Order: sequence, then structure tokens, then C-alpha cells
Amino acid sequence: MEDNHILENIKKPSDVKKLKKNEFPELAREIRSVLINTVSETGGHLASNLGVVELTIALHRVFNSPYDKIIWDVGHQVYVHKLLTGRYDKFSTLRQCGGLSGFSCPDESEHDIFFSGHSSTSVSAAYGIAQANKLKGSKNYAIAVIGDGAFTGGMVYEALNNAGRERSRLIVILNDNDMSISKNVGSLAKHLAVIKARPSYFRMKARTERAINRIPFIGVKLSNSIFRLKTGIKRLFYKSSTMFEDLGFRYMGPIDGHNTDVLIDALEGAKSANFPILLHIKTTKGKGYNFAELEPSVFHGISKFDIDTGEFHSSGASFSSEFGDALCRFAGNDKRICAVTAAMSLGTGLENFEKQFPERFFDVGIAEEHAVTFCSGLAKGGMVPVFAVYSAFLQRSYDQIVHDAALQRLKIILVIDRAGFVTGDGETHHGLLDVPFLNTIPGVTIYSPATYNEMKNALFKAIYHENSVTAVRIFKGSEPFLPDDFKQSAEDFDIYGDRGADIAIVTYGRLFAFAARTVKILKEKNISVKVIKLNKIKPINPAAVSEASKCKNVVFYEEGEMSGGTGEIFNLMLTNLQFKGKFILNAVKDKFVHHATAEILIKEFGFDENSMAEFVSEAICDER
Repeated sequence: MEDNHILENIKKPSDVKKLKKNEFPELAREIRSVLINTVSETGGHLASNLGVVELTIALHRVFNSPYDKIIWDVGHQVYVHKLLTGRYDKFSTLRQCGGLSGFSCPDESEHDIFFSGHSSTSVSAAYGIAQANKLKGSKNYAIAVIGDGAFTGGMVYEALNNAGRERSRLIVILNDNDMSISKNVGSLAKHLAVIKARPSYFRMKARTERAINRIPFIGVKLSNSIFRLKTGIKRLFYKSSTMFEDLGFRYMGPIDGHNTDVLIDALEGAKSANFPILLHIKTTKGKGYNFAELEPSVFHGISKFDIDTGEFHSSGASFSSEFGDALCRFAGNDKRICAVTAAMSLGTGLENFEKQFPERFFDVGIAEEHAVTFCSGLAKGGMVPVFAVYSAFLQRSYDQIVHDAALQRLKIILVIDRAGFVTGDGETHHGLLDVPFLNTIPGVTIYSPATYNEMKNALFKAIYHENSVTAVRIFKGSEPFLPDDFKQSAEDFDIYGDRGADIAIVTYGRLFAFAARTVKILKEKNISVKVIKLNKIKPINPAAVSEASKCKNVVFYEEGEMSGGTGEIFNLMLTNLQFKGKFILNAVKDKFVHHATAEILIKEFGFDENSMAEFVSEAICDER
């Protein structure tokens, strides 16, 4: 194992303060080595963490965590923070079942202040903490570290608009690396480029403001007067100030985010102020690992890889890539079709669509709410918008789906990626809530295919047969293994197994593969079972319910939250048919699910074939 003699002796953040400044470069080198070696084995977010090494060292040198609250946005850039807050010995367990989370996790450490698996929340949370500190008379700081990609989210500007009005110990650090997950787009990126063109004078500025604020009685008032005078002069010569100063923040930067001494100086300067600070730092995503620097988007969220070659261990087709290819084929014949992403073109398989149809490809940044309403506008204008989005991120768009799309009966298509359990990313990223919340919206149609062909059929129906909001759910990874005797169809539901059996397993999506194997296992035990496979889960075809009602026992398996899910609706429809048999629903029961592989979670919740077979044998057959 490589010698990490500095890092292995850091057991708590205060140990960083004991280091000599000339030890910082070696510490940074050790951290990058650990990051690369660990993520190559566990998968995770590499490029973003390599970019914040020096910043994280400087933060723990200057501030006192957890009394000073550091909030990371997005929380996938928190690996270095974990290493410097007593978790070095456990770092090899990153994203593994029972190990460290891949995001900031308050349940894991007092130094992880806020769950932040989704973007653009840090300024609001930090502003709230800063105001709470002020009300309690605390002198501690609230620090939001936010990437320029997360800065494209509208919630950030709501927070800045409020926070700039108040005197508080709030520091917002804008980590500008020109990237979110995909390349940053929009006017914000252009605005930051203009700011970066101006001469950097942050050293003098930080020291001067610190000195002025320490002048007894008049220091703060004098500093405010100078700020207003300086802003006026800027407007005279530049015809504008930075937007941050217009919102009431003191702007510092841009500064070198890979020079620890410079960062420490700037952070000390920010601490001396008693008003909101916007510290703009410039970093390189993937810093220190050549492959990640050359392709930061590729090395954002990754699977296991070979360190020497940068090649990934997993490859081949996936639901995301197959969806992207299918959409390109449809769009080649239909000029109405547009693709929309919220900074996730790579993750959702749209990179080829972007190349082939650039005029019909729209990356709106990390702004899912805007994306849905934008799609509604496209639909109103006669286009067919397809918004590809992770299930966990679609949660942000609930009101827009209700008010701007469904209520107005506009035809938009939601391709919901990462449905169900998601390997490694945990509570903030599992796709377990989209079915319950979409079930509550009138007029929404939901397809949940289990195979590539079914996905393509569902997409075709969504484009050419449905007339309102339609969702097509796909899960991460490749097509599951299905038995040779299963005949796929384009119907709303399929039946597999013994059609005359008095036991029915009802399910949809990925779980059908396990249910089909269960049929084989139980057949060897002389237990006859049929599987009712739902392809359209909203609205449920009454014929599928009628088929289930012929059985004495119905077991429903759902890879999602039980409350509000398809299983509950199926049970209600059975009841309305005066079903007299036994109905059992197996789903996720009112909990947020921990991080692990999807395979482990499927088994843990009893959704694999052996668990299904055992459940049917013991819970149903043994009662006879």
C-alpha cells in the first residue's frame, strides 16, 4: 500500500491546522492517490473530488468543523472532506453496503451537515444556518461550497436574493470548473467568463477589508461605504458590477483553486467580514489524473476502472444507450421530436442525439422544474418534447407536471431513468417515488418496460398514441435475462406461466425477470404459478385485474414505495371486482433505502427469485 504518512495521521479536522504549510502539497498528492485508487475499485464520483482537494484542505485549515457548518453542493464532491474528518480508515468501504456513503450524510458524521445528493440547495440551507446562528448570538460561520453546474439551478438565485439583504456570517464559495456533469451552458457560464477576464486583486482586497473592519467603532460602517463607492466606480467604468454585488454580496475572485496558500488567505479575508461573501475560485475538474482531466464528463460518475489505462470494467448496451439510439431513429423520421436534458446528456444516453440533431437538443442546466415547463411550451408550439431525467431528480418537477403539463393536457414525454434501486448512490438517488407521485396526477400515463424492445414500443406509443403526459420508466444497467419461452408483446400486460394456476404473481419492470425464474423454481416443487406482467402501470388495464381475480392468491411485487404505488391501486381494483381471495403486497414500506448494489437490495427486500419462491411456498402453500 502506498505510504500516506500525512493523511493517515489526520483523525479530525483540527489535525489539518497542525500541519506546516510546506506539507500541504504532499497531503494533496496523498489524497489524490487515495481517491484514484479507491474509486477505481468502488466506482463513484472522481473528477469532481480531484478538483476540490486544495479547497477542502484550506477550508479545514481556516474553519472549525462542525461548529462552522460546511455544506457541499452537490454532495458527491465530499470525498476529500470525508478523508479529513476521521474517515480515512473506512474510505475503502465507499458506496459499499454498510460502508461510507458517496454523498454527504449527517447520519454518518457530525461533519456532514446536510444531505445534498441533489443540487442547488446549499445557499438556502447555509443562509438558514447563518440566520439561526445570528438569532442565537453564535459567531460561527455557514459555508456553502457550490459548483458552477449547481449554480444553474433557479433555487440558488432565490436564496441569493434573500441572503444578500442580511448581515450574516455566510460565505458562498463558487467552485468554477467550467463543468457540471455535462459542459455548462447558458448565460451564467458567459457571465463567469467575463468576470474571469478582470485583473485579480483578491489578496489586497481581503487584507484591506480585514484591517478596516477591525478599526474600533467605525470599521464596519467605513467598509460598507467603501463597498458602495467601489461599486459605483465599477459601474462608471464597466457599466455594470457583478450580479453578486448587485444582490448584496461582497465578491472576491476569481482566484486559483489549486493554490492552498492563496485559498487560505482568501478564506481568512472572508472570515473577517460580517456580511455575505461570494468567493469565486477557479479549479480544474479531474486535477491530477490525466484521463479525468482530459474527459471530466466521462470521469464524473463512474464504475470500476483500470488506473493505468483509464478504461472501464463494465461496457455494452444499457437501457439509457438503447433509449438514446431509439430516440435518434424516431427523430430522423419526425422533425417534431425534441430531446431535453437537465445537464445529464451522458447519463441519459442523449449524446448521439445532441450530435445528430443539435437544433432539437436542449440542455437547460440543472433546472428540472424549468425543463418540464419548457417542454410544455414546446408541446404548445406543436413539437413533441422528450425529457430524459433521473427518477430522483424528477421529484423536483412535481408542480410543473401538475400545473404546466397535465392540467393543460399537453403532450410531453418523460423518460424516467434510474427507476427503482440504484447501485451505490443511496437514499438521495433511488428511483422509488416517481410511481406514487405520478399516480396522483390525473391524465398521466406510465409505462414500465422490462426489455429493450418493450422500451422502444412504449416510446413509440408515447410519441404516436398518447395525448397527454406520458412516462416511460427505465432502470440503470442492461436488459435482464428472460426465459426463452417468454413471448414479448406490445400489449398493456402479458401472462407467463400456468394460465390456469390459482396463484398469481403480479409485477412490472425489472422484477418480472425474477418472477419468471420463480415460476421455474416452483414448478420443480409441483406448485403452479402464473405471472401477470404489467407493461402499462397507469392506467392499469382492467383485463389484467380480471385475470388476477380468477386466482385464490395474488402476490404483488413492486420495486418502489408501497404507499401510493401500483400495488395499492391494483388491490383496490380487485376489491371493486368483489375479489374474495388473498392479496399480499410486497414493496418498500415507508422508508428511505440505504446505499448498496441493486442486486443486494433486491435480495434484501425479498424481490429475487429465491425469496419469491420461498414466500409463495411458505406464506401461501403451507397454509392450505
